[in-house]
Amino acid sequence: MKYKQIVFDVDGTLMNNEFAVLRSFQDTIREVTGKTMEMEELKFCLGIPGESAISQLGIEDTSGTLELWVRKLAKYEDTVRVFEGIPELLERLKKAGYKMGIVTSRTRELQDEDFKNRSIRTYFETVVCADECITPKPTAGPLLKYMELTGTECRELLYIGDSIYDLECAENAGVDFALAGWGSSNHHIQAERIVKMPEELFCYLNV
Repeated sequence: MKYKQIVFDVDGTLMNNEFAVLRSFQDTIREVTGKTMEMEELKFCLGIPGESAISQLGIEDTSGTLELWVRKLAKYEDTVRVFEGIPELLERLKKAGYKMGIVTSRTRELQDEDFKNRSIRTYFETVVCADECITPKPTAGPLLKYMELTGTECRELLYIGDSIYDLECAENAGVDFALAGWGSSNHHIQAERIVKMPEELFCYLNV
């Protein structure tokens, strides 16, 4: 096998939660600043740590605003779904002998809360969250942390994500990257590997 570990981003890659993230962020900004922003204006927050998104709007109380955002996000939990084809992909990868993990811009609290009742959580042995890294995406930090935890080298990983931040994180870490075309709202991203549907990932693997 060319790769030993297949590493996934979560939002927009494993989970379809764009509506929940954007609507809850919209609600949060309205409560904190009194300003109503269109969801389209807030799409910059997708794929980056919540603190970074909040800071970009000039809000000083990032920690308090983030806590509020997480509470509001819970209101839209029933709109969040695992992407079609993901459970079957994970099962096929497991049977083929691949180890799987997660590198996400979520905090550990949010990741654990959202995944506690989802069956796909059992496929992932190693999870690296944004608040466990000195520097978040798009730096190499999260993937370097993953390699440290798993004892792997960059050539042994394939990272799958949906955003430019995921691509840049992989490039900075020297890790091969595949764009999750089924979830990406950034169709302008120039990636060497673009996987339109989950089952097509095997075109890039030596199985």
